[in-house]
Amino acid sequence: MREGRMLDASRFDVSRYVRPGDMVAWGQCGAEPCTLTATLAAQRASVGGRFGVFIGGTWSDNMSAVCADVIDFHSYTGAGNNRKLAKAGVLDILPSHYSQFAHALKVDVLFLQVAPADENGCYSLSIAHEYLVPLIDTARVVIAEVNAAAPWTHGSRTLHAGDFDVLVQSDRTPLEWPRAQPGEIDARIAAHTAALIDDGMTLQFGMGALPEAILAALGDRRDLGVHSGTIGDAVAELSERGVITNARKTLDRGVTIAGIMMGGKRVYRFAHGNPSVQFRPTSYTHDIDVLGRLDRFAAINSAIEVDLTGQVNAESAAGQYLGAVGGGVDFLRGAARSKGGLPIVALPSCTTKGSRIVAHLNGPVSTPRSDAGLIVTEHGVADLRGLTLRQRVRRMLDIAAPEWRETLEAEAHALG
Repeated sequence: MREGRMLDASRFDVSRYVRPGDMVAWGQCGAEPCTLTATLAAQRASVGGRFGVFIGGTWSDNMSAVCADVIDFHSYTGAGNNRKLAKAGVLDILPSHYSQFAHALKVDVLFLQVAPADENGCYSLSIAHEYLVPLIDTARVVIAEVNAAAPWTHGSRTLHAGDFDVLVQSDRTPLEWPRAQPGEIDARIAAHTAALIDDGMTLQFGMGALPEAILAALGDRRDLGVHSGTIGDAVAELSERGVITNARKTLDRGVTIAGIMMGGKRVYRFAHGNPSVQFRPTSYTHDIDVLGRLDRFAAINSAIEVDLTGQVNAESAAGQYLGAVGGGVDFLRGAARSKGGLPIVALPSCTTKGSRIVAHLNGPVSTPRSDAGLIVTEHGVADLRGLTLRQRVRRMLDIAAPEWRETLEAEAHALG
């Protein structure tokens, strides 16, 4: 049993809880407890020595490169404002599958953003469960920002005052993701992807303009289900329209399952007090055995580039770390195991700088060719399942940008 002491934010003294050499972690994106992280940044020198922080995708500016005078930054991703840290050369990456975070993270001090206690004295983890849940039991110190503006959500773990060492009150609006507007190419990719999705399928997807476009293209489907690492505003919209009902799921029937919300007020309002939306730790959302029990599970992920044999780079471009190993492999393998499942990687065929279908990856192999399934661009679908390397090259050339196909074919011949 922890102390569970309530403090005014102005009296929170970082040096009482964080020691030199500690690792501090908190929820990512909208789950960041911004009062606590801003205080940590402002008081970092009072700790008396260097310490580390583990940050996920970051939407706030509380942790800037200036803080590297005392803080060692660690993350699984270069997304969001982490790009500034990566560009400054102060971000160290943990190259871990999302399903393995529970084993990979060793944290001394955990910051949480929670919704105020209900009539039963239960605090909610609000916007995120994912990799935070196991850390509650292993961290030396657990400090909660009790945010009156945070949605109270249902999940596998509720908390009481005795689960925290300190509680700090706030009422700041949780961080929101500026909703990306899909473009013409996104819409074309979405149309090809949507054509693969039948009524009653269970979906996983990431965040960004392309997933938004794909979900928007599914408005005429019935009884779709969701089991995803993240959900956003588009899920709220499709649920309220009766497109997402989870009625045909073979696991967690009637319930949307997610690890975190990455959206804005729309999804926060939808999930608040809603028992049909349940949050789970990463050990559940990304577990291959769980995913394999979901019949007709479609995993829809993106990439920075894909080579002609199906190898996927989802991490770096032009020498800069932009993405993550993340849950791509977890979900693609789960979909491959699922009865009637679809492991999908969707991406534009090119940018103004060159083709994203390549002969040689320009970054690491985030997903090996052995896990390749269906690759989708605005030019169509390449189903690589069961194909040899030479057969794959032909299919991939068909969905590459036409202006790059001749060059790619010549490079493929040079490879033998």
